[in-house]
Amino acid sequence: MNAGDAPTPFDDALLAARLFIRSPLPFGGMVLRGSSPARDALVQALGEAIPCRKMPGHVDDERLLGGIDIAASLAAGKPVEMRGLLAEAAGGALIVPMAERLSEAVAGRLAQALDDRQVALILLDDGIEPDDAPPPSITERLAFHCDLGLSREWEAPSLNAGEGDAVPLCDDDLNALAATAAALGVQSLRPLIFASEAARVNAAISGRKAAERADLEAAARLVLAPRATQMPPMEQEPDEQEEPPSPPPDNNDTPSDSEQQPSEQELKDLIVEAALASIPPDLLEQLAKGNAPKRAGASGSGQKRKSGLRGKPLGARPGMPRGGARLALIDTLRAAVPWQGVRRREAGAEPDAPILMRKEDLRIRRFEEKAARVTIFAVDASGSAAAARLAEAKGAVELMLSQAYVTRSEVALIAFRGEAAEMILPPTRSLTRAKRALAELPGGGGTPLAMGLNAAREVAHAVRGKGRTPSLVILTDGRANLDAKGQPGRQQAREDAEAAAKAIARDGIDALVVDISARPGPEGQALATAMLARFLALPRADAKALHQAISTVQSQPVPA
Repeated sequence: MNAGDAPTPFDDALLAARLFIRSPLPFGGMVLRGSSPARDALVQALGEAIPCRKMPGHVDDERLLGGIDIAASLAAGKPVEMRGLLAEAAGGALIVPMAERLSEAVAGRLAQALDDRQVALILLDDGIEPDDAPPPSITERLAFHCDLGLSREWEAPSLNAGEGDAVPLCDDDLNALAATAAALGVQSLRPLIFASEAARVNAAISGRKAAERADLEAAARLVLAPRATQMPPMEQEPDEQEEPPSPPPDNNDTPSDSEQQPSEQELKDLIVEAALASIPPDLLEQLAKGNAPKRAGASGSGQKRKSGLRGKPLGARPGMPRGGARLALIDTLRAAVPWQGVRRREAGAEPDAPILMRKEDLRIRRFEEKAARVTIFAVDASGSAAAARLAEAKGAVELMLSQAYVTRSEVALIAFRGEAAEMILPPTRSLTRAKRALAELPGGGGTPLAMGLNAAREVAHAVRGKGRTPSLVILTDGRANLDAKGQPGRQQAREDAEAAAKAIARDGIDALVVDISARPGPEGQALATAMLARFLALPRADAKALHQAISTVQSQPVPA
């Protein structure tokens, strides 16, 4: 890289790798996103610089944590311990391929190993969509996040950790990094600790005795910029007609300390500017629009539930194989083998006698399956704006149906207008059926909001009864004028709507209120508050914007 050129993503990844191999355990590790020759070359260079082990794509607790080797124990007649991957990689790094597919159980084990400073991790993230990412429980514990998907380099130089001890940072340096983190919306303390360590180590490998601006800028680029969730606040431009006050006369020709180095505010501005320059263009565009990055792991699938027959395998637990539960043979043997010596002596059996089993040895399989999510749209089809609202709802329903197969989700549609609430579309994944039902949906009349909410609640109960996860999306301006019996009267209509909203809250149904009126008022927010639901104001939203907003908000936690 020539002097004055902005560092490329590969340049920053190389610098992050040099810092990482200098202190693997304090930094935790790296996230390398994007399958490319550049990433392969960097992983190879890391493997040559520090001890690394590769984790299989599907790993169980026995291989990861170690335990009793069943075959060796049966052959030896005594417990034989087997080392796990974490023990084998202790002090070095564990390379995790397809990290975006890690289960929560394995992620928890790895997070514990990181907290214990047992091992560092190199996560290979092959996700394509923004939501395809490793679990946040791990990524927040890793200092460096590098995206090499668009890098064209194919060869990485050998990594040199350098010599010399990490230099200390002064208070101004720490304050500048903290102010930069706050300006970028980085709330956690971990990135700030990583950034300060990165600045100290970068100064050391550069042969400096004290940290300089370049070290702070590198730390901001490598650690803080990838975690940005907002644009820094824009400062007001000074009035061009106002001239800056002239500095007081100084009889001393020697430059003062403030002239020799930038002030704390200037240093903060320079670091923020360096961090912004390294944010990927697509992320910068999202932040400029006020859209924070989605949390990793968000999906449209339903709630998780334990099962004894199907789903993702979990660890076995003690129990009897009855009521449909299946015996976990290997885990049962693993529980019984350590006690064979004692049991054989108690029974007076020969040392090579068959395995003596007891009830407490029995283990049964556990599975976890995700209940299908059913998104129930309750659309206010009343009034003069009904045509626009219905068009947006139809488009959003069709977009959600198009991804129903991937997310194991279904959609339903309720329209309320006049003196009734009508089920237009029962829960379905059929796009053809949905289009046919939506084609001639009428609009106009009064606003029986309470009727619509009660109907949506009844559908949610029916969905729950079938083992699925209901999610309500209420499209309305919240201005009810018909009560729960279809009679006019705004006061009673408002009270009935509030009662229906509170009933939804009591039932714990996940809900979102979307106000897409031209001029959103307080009614929509009040309805969401009574329902303990999320609230979204989207005036003049089209179907695509509505679909994206619903998907984003559904992935966020429900307010307490």
